[in-house]
Amino acid sequence: MQIRLHQVVDMKKPELLIPAGSLDVLKTAVLFGADAVYIGGELFSLRAKAKNFSDEDMVEAVRFCHENGCRLYVTANITAHNYHLEGVRAYFERLKEIGPDALIISDPGVFRYAREICPEIPVHISTQANNVNYETFLFWYDLGVRRVVCGRELSLKEISEIRSRIPEDMEIETFVHGAMCISYSGRCLLSNYMTGRDANLGACTHPCRWKYYLMEETRPNEYFPVEENEDGTYIFNSKDLCMIEHIPELCAAGIDSFKVEGRMKTALYVATVAGTYRKAIDDYISDPALYEKNLPLYRAEIEKCTYRSYTTGFFFEKPGPDAQIYDSQVYERNYTYLGTIEEVRPDGTFVFEQKNKFQTGDIIEFLTPGFTFTETVVRHMYGEDGTEVSSCPHPKEMITAKADRVPKAGDIIRMKEE
Repeated sequence: MQIRLHQVVDMKKPELLIPAGSLDVLKTAVLFGADAVYIGGELFSLRAKAKNFSDEDMVEAVRFCHENGCRLYVTANITAHNYHLEGVRAYFERLKEIGPDALIISDPGVFRYAREICPEIPVHISTQANNVNYETFLFWYDLGVRRVVCGRELSLKEISEIRSRIPEDMEIETFVHGAMCISYSGRCLLSNYMTGRDANLGACTHPCRWKYYLMEETRPNEYFPVEENEDGTYIFNSKDLCMIEHIPELCAAGIDSFKVEGRMKTALYVATVAGTYRKAIDDYISDPALYEKNLPLYRAEIEKCTYRSYTTGFFFEKPGPDAQIYDSQVYERNYTYLGTIEEVRPDGTFVFEQKNKFQTGDIIEFLTPGFTFTETVVRHMYGEDGTEVSSCPHPKEMITAKADRVPKAGDIIRMKEE
């Protein structure tokens, strides 16, 4: 697509909002350029299978974010039942003391409790609330809300119209990257029906990624592919959203916050996506010509994390058949995450918790904040007992290593797939 260059005059730089499923990943997000990070506590978040944050972790997360000029938002976006309400009240009492920068909420009852218990903490209305028209935005504005997250079903044209019909001090937050849900604004019943685990309470088993066949009721146990394919077909399996090549259009639509999906993703995913969008946004705001020149670099880097092909979702038109992946649920993975460097010693050795196997002589890459990548060769490795080893096959083992180049603490270690 040809980018229409224009002078960016007094354009407000959009917020880059990055997910984190653990304290370590949060720190990676901040170091790699997030303006804000969103997390879930151990209760009332729509990612129950993520590690999530204890109260103590959230206190540390707030401290780390604020010391580094970053904002922290906490999700409490379940669709609450009666039996949740007492716990919600207690949870907000704790969050009042912890002091995040905003709460992300979808349920009106939960919203009422938040306004009553911690009115000093702003509320952002979650995409789960089906926010797809300007009257909905104005409804929430009248209740004191100053940010609403768009439903993913909106086009850029529709978002632009919403922007033109809401007050200037109301912010629009929009997903620009990550997994797409098969259901309207994520309000899915499929997981609950098939496994008893409710997606609207944070326990989704992602049955949209499973393989499906047809079975005719008079011929039980005879399965027919939905398409003529010996592997079956993945009829609900959407590609991932990626708008890295459309920063100008997102900015022109008046979007205030660019949100990335993925609170269950690794530090490698977060570092890669955060670092790439940080670079693209900064380039575009400073010089649209520089952004256009660097488009191939952004695309090459964003494909180094694990993903399910890419689509632009609903932004330009309703998705067609090419927005689905019918023959597989397998991710594309071009690089393997090896670990995050925790310490660099005076002799140049570095310490990290090993995530995947590699060995001496391998070519690895250090991913450093600032869109910097350094290839090097591993020369020595030492196990937890100090014994030199030629490989590290045991996940979560603390490894000390030395390479031809010296990294920095916080760097991500990755290796290209063969």
